Amino acid sequence: MKISRRSFIESSIGSWLIISSCGSALGNMTRGPVRKYNVSVSIEALEREPDLIKVFIDAGVSEVWLGGFLYGHWYFTPESLAKWKNLIEKEGIEVGVINVPLGHPGDSLGSYSGEVPLTPPKHWSTALDHTGRNFAGTSLHSPACDENKDAIKKLKGVGVNRIFLDDDFRLAQAPGQIGGCYCEAHKRKFLTEYAYSDKDWGELIDSVSHRKFTKLLRDWIDFNCDLLSSCFVGLENSTAGIELGIMVMYMGSEKAGIRLDGYKNRMFRVGEGMFDDASFGSVKGKCNELFSVLFHRRFVSPENAYSETTAFPADKLSAKNMGAKLVVSTIADVRNTMFMSGLQHFPKTHWEVLPTYMKKQVEFHQKIAGSKLCGPLKLYWGERSRYISDDNPFSLFLAIGVPFEVVDKPKPEGWTFISDYDLEEIKKDYLSRCVARREYKGAVFIPESLDALFKFKQKIVGSLEDIPHIAENKPVVCAWYPERRKVLIWNLSENFERFTLQRGEKSSSVELSGLDSILLDDMTD
Repeated sequence: MKISRRSFIESSIGSWLIISSCGSALGNMTRGPVRKYNVSVSIEALEREPDLIKVFIDAGVSEVWLGGFLYGHWYFTPESLAKWKNLIEKEGIEVGVINVPLGHPGDSLGSYSGEVPLTPPKHWSTALDHTGRNFAGTSLHSPACDENKDAIKKLKGVGVNRIFLDDDFRLAQAPGQIGGCYCEAHKRKFLTEYAYSDKDWGELIDSVSHRKFTKLLRDWIDFNCDLLSSCFVGLENSTAGIELGIMVMYMGSEKAGIRLDGYKNRMFRVGEGMFDDASFGSVKGKCNELFSVLFHRRFVSPENAYSETTAFPADKLSAKNMGAKLVVSTIADVRNTMFMSGLQHFPKTHWEVLPTYMKKQVEFHQKIAGSKLCGPLKLYWGERSRYISDDNPFSLFLAIGVPFEVVDKPKPEGWTFISDYDLEEIKKDYLSRCVARREYKGAVFIPESLDALFKFKQKIVGSLEDIPHIAENKPVVCAWYPERRKVLIWNLSENFERFTLQRGEKSSSVELSGLDSILLDDMTD
């Protein structure tokens, strides 16, 4: 079977027209698709380009999220938010608000005017990292939580019912850092609550500096998770009728104060990190993005999951790459796409091409939603990675064209790919089925390179008789959903490629342009 890209797009558009016959926009459908599109936009951007609302509607956006309270500042007042909320809702689109509760490290907002304050107000305390360096934001001191409660009450007063806390709601300045504020006040509080001494504090700093998974370090991380969770619950309970969600950064977890189990039933934006063409352009970048999303999906239902389809700076991610990012959410069954770009909106010309990508992923998602990924390759991110790692997962195996699944512990069957910090926790009996990118005891050693992983693929291909996979050694994702008898193929190259989907003696020939994807039957009898 040979499927050309042209004929596939024609059939996709035809199916879309059938799906959308009951309404011109996704948000207005009586029986809408499982995939919904959201846009984060600032009032600053809308004032410059008020026709963006019509652009969103025409593209199929069902909810707009306005920037609100920014770490102690009302740069956009509740009154101005109410005005724009009413204008947008009259067009048939829902409106929520995104608050930035603690403070982004550096200028992570990128306003047009340059007048947006970059740090919290002076009556908020700054923080210390474990080296003694002072920083602003991503730390919890009084009165930050109380002022955020007051902000939520004011937003409720102007009719806002849904609020996301942006991903500065964490206690680490960046991915891979063991977070927390190491100031005297937090030091005393921690030592008192956990019955440690000043001598133990020195051991803690050493554990953080050298990423030692000691009991002391675990207690410190649990202490910070308690601080952040307590603040979230306090914000949630401060105002009746508010649905509160958390935006989690790339690979965000306990070492950043985010106790993932505690947010399972909330709106949860999964973490991505490739916000420009340079980072998303590499195969490893795409695999890291997919890995982080699949990891976070362990902790949230597909209905509550939102993507972080972000461009930053706003004009540094091309429309083609932004469209390719949508495939990540389809594979991971993330039902809500959140287009983001800081306070500046990404180029309006993106919206001339994005709807084609959006509609295609709607059709794919309808056919595989709720179905579990299955495969012989296992994606695992363990406790040590969540507590002490540098957030560099062994992810490149996702690009070798063999199906995979997400596991919460290593499995005796198939091959579980283990990132560096998790190796020490693996039971000896399982090591022979574990793949590591450094030499370790009885684990299978494979450097994280496509050449090495393709050689591994050729060694195991004989065991894939009844498992659909890509025959060629080319960078491609092959996601298998046996419950629906479907295979999603995503070309990770920016060039046109031909692939062969193989299952036993059956094969299908597939042609895909750069970064394109296709959903096929898995050739089950």
